Parts: sequence; C-alpha cells; structure tokens
Amino acid sequence: MENILEIKNLSKSYGNFKLDNIGFNIEKGYIMGFIGPNGAGKTTTIKLIMNLIKRNSGEIKVFGLDNINHEKEIKSRIGFVYDESNYYENLSVKDNAKLIADFYEKWSWTEFDRYINIFGLDKKQKIKELSKGMKTKFSLATALSHEAELLLMDEPTSGLDPVSRQEIINILQEYIEDGNKSVLFSTHIISDIEKMADYVTFINKGKIVFSEEKLKIEDEYRIVKGGLDILESISEEDFIQIKRNKYGFSGLTKDYHKFQNIYGSNIVVDKPNIEEIMLYMVGEKYE
Repeated sequence: MENILEIKNLSKSYGNFKLDNIGFNIEKGYIMGFIGPNGAGKTTTIKLIMNLIKRNSGEIKVFGLDNINHEKEIKSRIGFVYDESNYYENLSVKDNAKLIADFYEKWSWTEFDRYINIFGLDKKQKIKELSKGMKTKFSLATALSHEAELLLMDEPTSGLDPVSRQEIINILQEYIEDGNKSVLFSTHIISDIEKMADYVTFINKGKIVFSEEKLKIEDEYRIVKGGLDILESISEEDFIQIKRNKYGFSGLTKDYHKFQNIYGSNIVVDKPNIEEIMLYMVGEKYE
C-alpha cells in the first residue's frame, strides 16, 4: 500500500522542548489518530508537516514529495483544520471562503455549499458571530472543498457537542471511502479516536511510544489486577506500568498469558481501551 505521509527521524528543538527523532507513516485510505498529553509534540509535528516551522533534522514526505522542496504543490493538495480560528473575523462566511478559494485551482463552490448546508452554517454570518464549534465546521467545509487528498486536523472536535462530533466523524469516514485519501487527526477526545481511527500514533514527551493499527494495539495489551501478595511475588519488569493502592495493584502488560497460567482465578485480566493504555504509559494524570 502506498504511503500518503512519511516521517523519518524528525527532530525539532526549541526552549525546553525537543521532538526527538520521531517517525511514522500513513497509508492511503486510512484515518490515523494522533494522541498524547499537552506539550507532547502533536501540534509541533503537524506544523512541521505544513512547513510552518523549520525542522532541525529528518525527513517529511507528502505524496512522495519532500515537504520543503515541493511546499506549494503539497499545500494545494492538503486540507488543514486548525484548533483556533485564523479567519477574518469581521468578514462573512462567504467572503472568507472567497479569499480561501483564490488559493486553490480545484476549489468547488458546489462542494462548499454542500458542506455549509450539512453543517447548518449561514453564509452571511460574520466569523466573529460563530461559536468555536461552528468555526471548526467552517474550517472543515473549506478543507473539503478543493479536492484535498490529505486532511491534517489539530484538535478539530474540541468544543463541539457529541452530536456535532459524530457528524464530523461520519463525514471523515465518507471522505476516505474511495481509498485515495487519508486523515491525520490530533485530539484529546480519545472516544473519537476509538470510533473512527484505523491507526493510532501515541506521542509522549517528544517521542513516539507506538504507531500501530488500532485493533492490534487493543489486542496486544491487558490490565492485570490482583492482591498485594501477588505483587510481592512477580517481577515488575513484566509490566509497562503498575498502579498500587491499599487493596492491591493493577498493571498494564503484554505478557498477560504468563500471569494467567501462574495465578489463574487469583487475578483479573481486563482488555483496556486506547485511553486506558495511554494513561498507564504516561504514568500520570492526563489532561
């Protein structure tokens, strides 16, 4: 399968933060969820893909092209949905769209009007009069109106109610149906990732923890729970992270079969969701 995005040995340092030699790929026809705590490097990575900031080292290829040497061509084929509004607040939805349309040869007013109607936006309304959620919908409408082959979305469902979030999820799943388009979707709302992502990339403190097919991730890990007496007799090296309380312990591991064979019904083995896996790996409160 052909990769639509390839990142290799990517590094960026500024202040006290370092994006440390990261790499992952997205194949055509898939949605990748990009997760991690605040300050982990998600937004920095997306800005580097868009060449909004300069990398220190590494390689980024989009559609097989270097993202710096072929920046103009790549950006004409990408849809970018920001966390924050970057539009002219005193202009209407329609007038902002007119300004955006001038940058894209393949802009379609038919598609734009279709998405505006789906999202219930008023073309005459000024951007400053829109809620944060409606601004996100406008941003997505423009991103989908010029035949973009890759959508980069930085916290797009933040501030949206559950119905609107599901609406966007449905549109993204429709968007990739032809097998030629892909989505990189950064979010704190892990339930959205669990509903729609095919692959999940987890970044923490500037390093990639995993980048795998979602179903494989969910199948590999288990949470083992037991009493403190069991904890005294096991090797903590078999766990990725252990949490203790006065009653017992729970730990994330890939070696759960070993514990089942030894301790049987004296332990409980649960299948975690993506959020639980991430919380154990971060090892601290996730916000």
